Amino acid sequence: MASSSSTYRSSSSSDGGNPSDSAVTVDERKRKRMLSNRESARRSRMRKQKHVDDLTAQINQLSNDNRQILTSLPVTSELYMKIQAENSVLTAQLAELSTRLESLNEIVDLVTTTNGGGDQIDGCGFDDRTAGINCDGYYDDMMMSGVNHWGGSVYTNQPIMANDINMY
Repeated sequence: MASSSSTYRSSSSSDGGNPSDSAVTVDERKRKRMLSNRESARRSRMRKQKHVDDLTAQINQLSNDNRQILTSLPVTSELYMKIQAENSVLTAQLAELSTRLESLNEIVDLVTTTNGGGDQIDGCGFDDRTAGINCDGYYDDMMMSGVNHWGGSVYTNQPIMANDINMY
């Protein structure tokens, strides 16, 4: 660099200008360039430091997020297992109830086709909506006593309950 400045100095002095003015000009340019380079380096260091600070903050945030996820993972897994078990029970109950409904529909179809296709359950016109009323349309105490003419108990409108403990 010194050789280029001396070359510049000698070329400017050959032009007939004052050699001391050209030396001052070259030194002034060197000084300005040096200050400019220092300022540029300072800005570069500041940008680099800001980038490092941003990355550090991002690391801290991601570490906190990761810690929260790891903390909630066992709870979420346990909840998932409970829901999966409940879903299995409900699926088994659905299968059982579907089988029972199919069986009951077959019984209703059998009784309906046996009685000529009407809504009658027996020859007198009884169904679960008219239990206790005889074929003449009058209330019959004997039917509501809990025993029907087949010798079994009359339980009308009893729900079919699914039992998840004893399936069959």
